[in-house]
Formats: sequence, C-alpha cells, structure tokens
Amino acid sequence: MKYTPINSKLFVKNRENFKAKMLPNSLAVFNSNDIYPVSADSTLPFEQHRDIFFLSGVDQEESILVLFPDCPKEKHREILFLKETNEHIAIWEGEKLTKEKAFETSGIKTVYWLQDMEKIMFEIMTQCDTVYINTNEHYRANVDVETREDRYTKWLKDKYPAHRVAKSNPILQRLRSVKDPIEIDLIQQACNITEKGFRRILNFVKPGVWEHEIEAEFMHEFLRNRSKKFAYTPIIASGNNANVLHYVENNQQCKAGELILMDVGAEYANYSSDMTRSVPVSGKFTSRQKDVYNAVLNVKKQAESMLIPGTDWAQYHVEVGKLMTSELLGLGLLDKADVQNENPEWPAYKKYFMHGTSHHIGLDTHDYGILTDPMEPNMVFTVEPGIYIPNEGFGIRLEDDLVIQETGAPVNLMKNIPIEVEEIEDIMNA
Repeated sequence: MKYTPINSKLFVKNRENFKAKMLPNSLAVFNSNDIYPVSADSTLPFEQHRDIFFLSGVDQEESILVLFPDCPKEKHREILFLKETNEHIAIWEGEKLTKEKAFETSGIKTVYWLQDMEKIMFEIMTQCDTVYINTNEHYRANVDVETREDRYTKWLKDKYPAHRVAKSNPILQRLRSVKDPIEIDLIQQACNITEKGFRRILNFVKPGVWEHEIEAEFMHEFLRNRSKKFAYTPIIASGNNANVLHYVENNQQCKAGELILMDVGAEYANYSSDMTRSVPVSGKFTSRQKDVYNAVLNVKKQAESMLIPGTDWAQYHVEVGKLMTSELLGLGLLDKADVQNENPEWPAYKKYFMHGTSHHIGLDTHDYGILTDPMEPNMVFTVEPGIYIPNEGFGIRLEDDLVIQETGAPVNLMKNIPIEVEEIEDIMNA
C-alpha cells in the first residue's frame, strides 16, 4: 500500500463498538472483495471491502474476519482467515500478510490460513445461535454482480440453515457515520492531497488546454503524495459540460471565456475526499459569472452553519432550498410568480439546482449514514450547492468536506483550498 501504516487501535476500537451491538451468543462474518476480471488475464485494481477494512485494517484479497464475543474459547472471539503466502506468490505478486504482520495491522491475535476456514467455522457455528451476515443496504446501492460476500452468505446459510440470521449493516451504518479522530486525520490527509492537486492546476489552466490534461495534472499530484487514485471518477467539465451532473468523458478543449467545473478528490488509505471548484479558463471571471459564483458561495456558507448536532438531514435540504431560491431571485433566474406557483414536490429552484447539498463522506465517497437519524458530532459531510444555466453556457458548483463539532461551527477540512473569487484569480494570474 502507498499509505503509511494506520494505528491498529482504530480497528480494535471499531471492533469493540461493533461487538457491543451484537445479540448474545452471536457471530458476525465479513469478507474481502473479489479481484474482478476484465478479460483474458487482466483484472481491475483491487479495492478492499470497506467494512472488513473498517473492522480490521486488512487491505488484502481473500480475507475473512469473524467476530464471536461470547465464544467459549477465548482465542476464537476474534479470528482472521488469510490467504497463505508462498514462494511463488512472493515472487510474482509480492508477499501477502504474515500472521505477525496481520496482528500488527489489526490487533487480532488469532490468524488462520484460509484452508482452515471450514473446519474452524464448523466448530464455532455449533457454539452460536445467531449469525450476522453483511449485506449492502446503502441508500444509493445498485449492485448487479454477485460479490464474494454474497457467495459466502449463500454458503453459510446453506450449510447452517437452522441458525438465526441478523444484519450487520444497520450497526455499521451508525458506527461508520461517526468518525474516530484517527479517521478524521486520514480524511484530512486526503483533503490536503486534493489541495495540492488544485493548486497545481490553477497554474496550469489556460485557453487551449484539454480536460483530460487537467485530469492528468491532478493524478500526477495525487500519486506523488501517496494517494493511489481519485476517490471517485473525476469530473473535469468545461463550458456547457458542467451542466451534465455526472460528466466524466473529460475529452474537450477548454476555450477562452469558459468556466471549468472540477469535481475531484484524492483517496488516502481508502478514505475519500470530495471537492468541487469552478474556475475561469482565462483566469478572470466575467461579471455575470462572478455574480452566479458568489451566489453559490453564499448558499454554501449559510448551509455550512446548519451542520450542527441535532439537525435533520431532510429539513436541512428544505432550508438550503429556501436560501437558493432567494439567490436565484436575485440573479433574475426566477421571479416571484415562479415561486408562488411552484410544485411543492419539485420547487422552482430545482430548475437550476437539482441535486442534494450534502452527503456523508468517509471510507466511501457517499459514505454510510442513516439519513433519518439526526446529525451528530464527528460526522463528516460534504456541502455542495450549485447553479446550472445551460442557456448561458456554464454551471457552477462549490464543495468542501466538513466535520460536525460538539458545539459551534463545523470544521472545514478544505479551509486551505482557495475558493474566493479574488484568491482564485490572483493565483491564476500570478
């Protein structure tokens, strides 16, 4: 891995928190992701399942974590099953985790090789009443493939049909949504790498550059700072491309007078950052661009102040909609009749700002979090209002990542990334 080692006390604490929510005499199982084939002998880069990483720090394929806090045999209360390394693997792929290294990474003392899994599982399944399976119940999940976790769950339920089944996901949704200080530091590192990338491109952008060249500049800076990749598919959208919310082609030339909307973020140690900035190709905003930009920035600043403990996520978005409506009236994009006659299910402001303002961020860019629960300290949210005007040839979105505090304003993990009009213009014209 490119990232520096993470203190294992994070994973020890995460497991203790999870086990405290388990039913008596129950067992929970978590699997690594598959390595997915492309065709022939090629594969996609491995991405660890975030749940087993959250609970163990193990960042390796073919790994299984078992938690059984009430197990009669103390050494089986936490178990890791790992792929055993050998000379061939060491030569061709690099050595996998040893048992000693796995303990150092996770804090788990009992480590078996994967070939012993069925034998050990038979022993401990005869000692428990309930088994927790790990299903993907994220509100944005849309999964067509059968995952390694799915296959394991089928095997487990088929082999042990008399056991009660419970779900890990509701526990994880709540645990993962509230970040440990170590996690916040890792997200901060991802944000700092993103800042370096953004400052790099401010000195690179000029009329005639291509969107994919800007993407390459970001990637260069990310890699050289121990990030393995973008946290999500980057959006580098010049001109009217910015009005396509998930524009990812990044294949057009940037022209003088246009704006470029850049929705990019570095990952670090599997933790995501999520930033959006909109900058002028020529280094100066027009008067109209500046007015719209500052309207978006004003909504963003006011929305941030609402990220406090107890805030309801749905009502927060209603209030942000009111702020945006006021700004759109001021810009002449809406008039009073538009607002008076609006459909409550699709308010007038949605014509120019059609997406949500905030989502949880952490190990996933759209991270775990139960949206009907009130906001809590140490939750991390994006704030990303936007105004999109196709008939004027530009769209503007601004986005930072913020940590809710016990009291007072949230902490902006991207506070050092330029966002004010004058700051951006000064850097681009230095």
